[in-house]
Amino acid sequence: MLLPMKTAELAIAAPQVIARRLTQMALAGANPSARDQREFKQMGAEKVVAFSESAVAMTASAIRSQQAFAMAMLRNAWMPWLYANPLQPKRASKTLFDDSVRMMSQGLAPIHRKAVANAKRLNKAGPEAKKRR
Repeated sequence: MLLPMKTAELAIAAPQVIARRLTQMALAGANPSARDQREFKQMGAEKVVAFSESAVAMTASAIRSQQAFAMAMLRNAWMPWLYANPLQPKRASKTLFDDSVRMMSQGLAPIHRKAVANAKRLNKAGPEAKKRR
């Protein structure tokens, strides 16, 4: 999925999840049920996992990009006659741009996946799930 599409979906899903959970917290009050407590614990834990996965994905992508860039520089330094091309700077900047977009996409993926899944799950529960038993 394209980065702008993921970003838009995240921009829609995150406020929905926040609104549902804040409402759930307000309705739970000072004595949350066991179900509410599980949901509240899950809120924190899933953020740690999603942001950790995001950091690992972005780091791995950055390392791959830097390695490819370093190899290109070494090739140009050792055998400039093979790689002399007037389009080389333009190609390099496009490659760096593409690598940056890929890194952002890979970093956004775990956060997007969790937020959209939570929005679907919490919206499916509906208002009746918020009633106290």
